[in-house]
Amino acid sequence: MEQQPHPSRGATGPRRAAALLLIPVAVGLGVWFVGRGLTPDPESSLFGAQYGDAMELKARLGTALLGLALVQLLLAARMYGLLPGSRPAPRAVSLVHRLTGLLAFLLSVPIAYQCLSAYGVVLTSPRVAIHSITGCVLYGAFAAKVVVVRSHRFPGWTLPLVGGLLFCAIALLWYTAALWQLNGFRTPGLT
Repeated sequence: MEQQPHPSRGATGPRRAAALLLIPVAVGLGVWFVGRGLTPDPESSLFGAQYGDAMELKARLGTALLGLALVQLLLAARMYGLLPGSRPAPRAVSLVHRLTGLLAFLLSVPIAYQCLSAYGVVLTSPRVAIHSITGCVLYGAFAAKVVVVRSHRFPGWTLPLVGGLLFCAIALLWYTAALWQLNGFRTPGLT
């Protein structure tokens, strides 16, 4: 049984939905092709930190990004009344959700820039390949969330789907890089 669009959202035909979702696919592929075409520069710095210091800083920033993603998840659950005993959320919850989302996006940009400039998109090991591909998916998911939020024409389940994809991408990026760095270059389950 197909779920009906949220009452505040108009119906989106399959062609319109496909066209709108091509934007995040194009963004993800754009990051992929840029990353594959770059000449890696291992001396690339992040706020003045280089090499191991840059990796440590990225791990800490990535952990902060994961924390913001968790806050986003909790705020979304509060907005949609999914938390036990929750009543309709005040408008402030929605505002804080938007602000933390913007902060998460802004925090991700210097991390991604340094990753791309220092390493590019590489597939040399399972951990690195998963990290590289997920980094591309992350920005496609950001774009998808913006498209879905701004369009107001997708079924109600679409926003939680792209929001969940975004959260999972951030968590997987953290797992394959920040945890690896902070755990002495070991990631449980990956080599």
